[in-house]
Amino acid sequence: MSNNHMTNANQKELNCQEVVELVTDYLEKALLPETQAQIEEHIETCPGCNTFYEQVQQTIMMLRKLSEQQTFPETKQDLLEIFRNWKLDESNSEPPLV
Repeated sequence: MSNNHMTNANQKELNCQEVVELVTDYLEKALLPETQAQIEEHIETCPGCNTFYEQVQQTIMMLRKLSEQQTFPETKQDLLEIFRNWKLDESNSEPPLV
């Protein structure tokens, strides 16, 4: 039996680090079904990974909403001006607080 067709009993459980490394691929459904199932099982039983997974989901949703919102031209110009001035000011090693 090949590794891609292992039964659940033969599959090794994923640890937290592996889940964190694979969560983006999981959300994009870019993993083998067996790996998807392993991640789901781990997230259901691990409060820390469940919280991380929910935070990643919320971040993605918020970024999508932000990308859909229209930026006012004057706001964009103000931000560009702030960063241009900061870049020109060699004595300021910290990025500007906006």
